[in-house]
Amino acid sequence: MMSVLGLLSINMVLAQKDSINQKIIEEVVITGQYNPQSINKSIYKVEVINEQQIKNMAATNVAEVLNQSLNILITPDTKSGNSTANILGLDGNYVKILIDNIPVVGDTGLGSNIDLTKLSLNNIERIEVVQGSMGVEYGNGALAGVINIITKKSASQKVSLRASVQEESVRDGYSWRKRGKGRHIQNLNIGYNLNNNLYLSLSFNHNDFMGYEGSKMGYKYFERDNNRGYDWNPKNQYDINALLKYSKGNTSLFYKISYLNEKFNFYNPVVERDPLNDGEGGVTYTSKDREYNTERWINQFNIQTKLGNIHYLGDFSYQNQDRQYRDYIYDIPQRSIRTKDKSLSYYDTKVFYSRGMFSNFLNSNRFDFQLGYELDHTNGYAALIALEGLGNNIIKRKIFTYANFISAEWNVNDKLTLRPGARLSLSDRFENQFNYSLSARYKTSENSNIRGVFGSANRYPTYEELFMYFVNTNHDVQGNPDLDPEKGFSVGMFWDQNFSTTGNWKIAYSLNALYMDVKDRIELVTIKLPSTFKYLNINAYKSLLFSANVDFRKDQFVFRLKASVNGISREMIDLAQTSPTDFKYNLQAGASATYSLKKFQTQFALYYKYSGEEQRYVSNGTGYDLGKMGDFHMMDFIVTQPLWKNQFDLSVGVKNIFDVTSVSNTAVNSVGHEISTGVSNLFYGRSYIARLTYQF
Repeated sequence: MMSVLGLLSINMVLAQKDSINQKIIEEVVITGQYNPQSINKSIYKVEVINEQQIKNMAATNVAEVLNQSLNILITPDTKSGNSTANILGLDGNYVKILIDNIPVVGDTGLGSNIDLTKLSLNNIERIEVVQGSMGVEYGNGALAGVINIITKKSASQKVSLRASVQEESVRDGYSWRKRGKGRHIQNLNIGYNLNNNLYLSLSFNHNDFMGYEGSKMGYKYFERDNNRGYDWNPKNQYDINALLKYSKGNTSLFYKISYLNEKFNFYNPVVERDPLNDGEGGVTYTSKDREYNTERWINQFNIQTKLGNIHYLGDFSYQNQDRQYRDYIYDIPQRSIRTKDKSLSYYDTKVFYSRGMFSNFLNSNRFDFQLGYELDHTNGYAALIALEGLGNNIIKRKIFTYANFISAEWNVNDKLTLRPGARLSLSDRFENQFNYSLSARYKTSENSNIRGVFGSANRYPTYEELFMYFVNTNHDVQGNPDLDPEKGFSVGMFWDQNFSTTGNWKIAYSLNALYMDVKDRIELVTIKLPSTFKYLNINAYKSLLFSANVDFRKDQFVFRLKASVNGISREMIDLAQTSPTDFKYNLQAGASATYSLKKFQTQFALYYKYSGEEQRYVSNGTGYDLGKMGDFHMMDFIVTQPLWKNQFDLSVGVKNIFDVTSVSNTAVNSVGHEISTGVSNLFYGRSYIARLTYQF
């Protein structure tokens, strides 16, 4: 399941002794750990994408970084502007997104189905990924995996500053002017050590995406043929972060506040012909366009300390995300707004979250156990206007979830470590959920480990699944307030090894297998012909993954190869029909190479990924057909040159060299109020980038 192993395996190589027997510092991870731990000693298989790798990619948000990973597909919704992570064939509802171990607030809840384009890479230290069910550690929604984004919280200098400007074309378009073309990104980071104990940082990021017309004709177009607008609509993001950290002795505290504002414009393809009533038969052309505005606040307080011998780690967070929309009538020939409606909120989520863990009760290196709690109080509402589901009806909800979890870590000997765990989750809406896990790490040699991981998790139903109500003369699509949480488990085996050759080559490789099983899958199914649908706990889902990778490193050269085969079995029941349940397999492969010219420090980085054809059964109303999503190739090439005593970096390159935009897709059901187009928009094509960074 080594989705991002091709990007991180060098960290295992760096864990070896070098030629003069000096230890090189290992990568440290925190996801799923009692305390920060070296990646080699982690009980879980944690994949890391570090700051240098992110820099080499010239990526600007988390979605762009994870697009390079195997078995992680970023699925964009060009209508809403959101892009979510699909892991092992399961969508964003099954993936837990964290920032510094805290789940991120989204439109309809906490941690799941998060728009990854709203997570900028400004001030990011690394991204940690664990695939498989992590319900004991991270609770609801951690069925397919966990993505943990770790931010910077220290600096070595008294004062540090980094500022950058990045310009990108969008396929064949680029211009600076208002409502122009391309992407324009600026960011600024300032860090200041007030004294030996206090650290302050501020960061600012602006990302202006001007949209991509594609098969459409832009917002100025007023022919009445439904070709107005954009394939990828424009959006403009600002995010600001501030952090204050205090460290002294065994105690560390930090408070962080983050603010995001995103404006997303939807240009309606439908054009109306409006008489001017000027007595001369004059007419104009208008469209009812929509503007979406999202505001998100994240407040987080973290404390790490010792109570005697007991280690305590506590997180407290208050978060709010409010997504509003406003319709307006746009006079296309006059380039002016004729009328503008009042802004209305349709997704509003407020969350108080706390997580605490106590460990090191016995002060023993041989045996330790951890007690933890987690509480989530979500207060919000949804009026699913974007889905044409609830109309303007507002569904309010308050959900309180409380969980206790326990695990023990037993170093049986110098080679074998075991960790069993269990969690009991209590909710005021759903029945109690019990999850469990068992992980093991066996050290086969100084540079080789075998890991076995078993874990379960659950997923609570979403707003739409519970409350959807879309009924008219042609449709009857309803949610189901009586839905049960989905339940699933995964089991995996992971073997990795690294060594050095006499020619000073450092080689790391791994072989991995992961099986996942999800019961009580919630699906929108036909309960009455021709068009009556309802969400039910009726289906099953299984995923089987085999992957391997090998990394080579010598001096300034790093070369990585990776490949995986993912098989998926879906059981779907629709009226009297049941779909076939045989596994359909998908091949993915990737390679990357980085090389640095020693004299000039010029850095070359090449990334390649192949996603093979994907097959799945889809309902045709009376049975099931085998649908297909086409294959595609992705390649990026970036060159970075330090300048003026390394205070400046200039990066130039090409992303999406093969100019991929959309792929054929007949593997989507045309049910309810949505109609399958047979095509999936994945990217907006080839782009050229230039970035200038200043730092001291």
